[in-house]
Amino acid sequence: MADRAEAQLRAEIVEVGRRLYARGYTASNDGNISVRLDGGRLLMTPKSVCKGFMAVEMMCITDLDGKKIAGDRDPSSEMQMHLEVYRQRPEVNAVVHAHPPIATGFAVAGIPLDRAVLAEVVTTLGSVPIAEYATPSTKELPEAVRKYVKAHDGMLLANHGALTMGGDLFGAYYKMETIEHFAKISLVARLLGGERLLSRDEVTRLEGLRGKYGIASPAPICADPAASLAPLIGDAIDCQIVQSPVSTTGERLVPGSTDGAAGQGVRGPVDGEIRLTYSELTALIEDAVRNLR
Repeated sequence: MADRAEAQLRAEIVEVGRRLYARGYTASNDGNISVRLDGGRLLMTPKSVCKGFMAVEMMCITDLDGKKIAGDRDPSSEMQMHLEVYRQRPEVNAVVHAHPPIATGFAVAGIPLDRAVLAEVVTTLGSVPIAEYATPSTKELPEAVRKYVKAHDGMLLANHGALTMGGDLFGAYYKMETIEHFAKISLVARLLGGERLLSRDEVTRLEGLRGKYGIASPAPICADPAASLAPLIGDAIDCQIVQSPVSTTGERLVPGSTDGAAGQGVRGPVDGEIRLTYSELTALIEDAVRNLR
């Protein structure tokens, strides 16, 4: 039975790798995948292999300290990041790391996916923070992940990619799909002038649906997003920061503009970032050129 279970997991890793590559979430030999075999062993993708063209016999087995137990190839060079997840989250059985391009663009720009934009994301992931930059394949990477891993099932890695985890392999993979989907919609909304955010009351209502639909979340949504920034200074956070404005009218959707410049056509969302539509930007450039003359 154990051999059949291992064979099934090997086949699932191959399939997830194929999907990651087919969707453009990895290029060349990027990315890595791991899954628990039992309480003390992990099945993991090897280093220097394209995830779209793997075979079941390529996988290697390690213990929770990273020592290779079986396999002709060496495990992923970013194995330590996976091991940190398994150490911190005993209920997690699978970890996926990839470089989905839009989500990675947010990671490179230093913009977390933490605004209350999509009801499904608020209910399932809560928010997607950014772990501080760390050199890949070094001990800095698990240290950067450690701060967020207890409260989040998915995160961006600054200037690197994304990391997801789940109770099973496909659960971890689907969260990677959700993050990239969220990033695409967020990008389009910003290009169109900015998001309308879900109100704080609506976020609370959506969080309450987790129990109804049996959605397991590692941590609750922070009661006060502003006050919850304080834990970021410490070793770890214990709630999910979701940026959602308080509605003074009771509406469930609230415009993103919160500063005084909004009345002049300049849009500033909840984090103070200034955004312009294309026509507004064009008008500012034309005005600047006229003043130069």
